Amino acid sequence: MAKQFSHMEQTHQEFILRQHIFFTASATEGARINLSPRSTDLFRIIDANAVAYLDRTGSGNETAAHMLADGRMTIMMCSFDGPPMILRLYGRGCIRRHGTDAYRELLATSFENQEPLGARQIVRLDVDLVQTSCGFGVPVFDYREERTSLDRWAEAKGTDGIAEYQRHKNLHSMDGLPTGLDSEL
Repeated sequence: MAKQFSHMEQTHQEFILRQHIFFTASATEGARINLSPRSTDLFRIIDANAVAYLDRTGSGNETAAHMLADGRMTIMMCSFDGPPMILRLYGRGCIRRHGTDAYRELLATSFENQEPLGARQIVRLDVDLVQTSCGFGVPVFDYREERTSLDRWAEAKGTDGIAEYQRHKNLHSMDGLPTGLDSEL
């Protein structure tokens, strides 16, 4: 049975720290729902009602467009090993754009000033509801390792190549919504 909480309790935070993958979901009126898997190596718990992840350049920038237009976002984690559980974080998200003071501050306080090549923005979620459910239907998987494909891609592109790629692929969502990224490029 699902249980709801107003904040992440210690057991929720411990569960989050054991995971290797999370999923983000966002949408806005008239646009497609975006659902993306992400590695937890760039995910941080800020406090009991806030989390953030460092977002790298990718083929699209749907989350940024949805945060600008609406702000609603859900992050989901589920246990693929150990005791079953699904944990969802609901709330309002915002984007901290690369190169801004807000980005630099969050990078320093939550990411030890470490960012991979291709870091595009930090997505912060202010959590207003935490929900857990049983996770009995989630299959059991064994974690092997992180993929290095994005690192190799970013190294091959270089800083200038990544900026050019962002100009062509990351300024608008697939539905034509602005992502806000063009103000930096």
